[in-house]
Amino acid sequence: MKLEGKRIAILAENMYQEMELWVPYYRFREEGADVKVVGAGGAKSYTSKHGYPVTVDVQADQVRAVEFDAIVVPGGYAPDMMRRHAPMVGLVREAAQQGKVVAAICHAGWMLVSAGILKGRKATSFFSIKDDLVAAGADWVDAEVVVDRNLITSRRPDDLPAFCRAIVAALSKS
Repeated sequence: MKLEGKRIAILAENMYQEMELWVPYYRFREEGADVKVVGAGGAKSYTSKHGYPVTVDVQADQVRAVEFDAIVVPGGYAPDMMRRHAPMVGLVREAAQQGKVVAAICHAGWMLVSAGILKGRKATSFFSIKDDLVAAGADWVDAEVVVDRNLITSRRPDDLPAFCRAIVAALSKS
């Protein structure tokens, strides 16, 4: 159990991409991590793009980045809604500033843009938001996973195995 004692926050909002939330959730629990689903604001659960619910453990305004070893942001259309909540954006920004692992897949790059943490960093995302990441100062790379110090990014659900391996590896070192 490579992640015994590690605390990981997975962010949630309506219209999240199912696999990008649930695959990391169970993968990290399998490795012994304490995984918390962090909601954007107020709701007890959020619904995926295809109607699959996720129950929230805690709201973003009730936690701080220092409480976690990693913040994972799933994609779908949820990141566009997440970034409308200052506590959600603040959590990602604080985690990055504290050198915690910040991992984003697919459209989750929008949260990195809003958190202002991409300038001078290598990153990837779903191709349709490449311009947003580049405009925010990222060196965009088309690869299944890009690791730039504490920042880990992937493009789409097909990249989940590499994405999860990179997060496990980064957390196993710390």
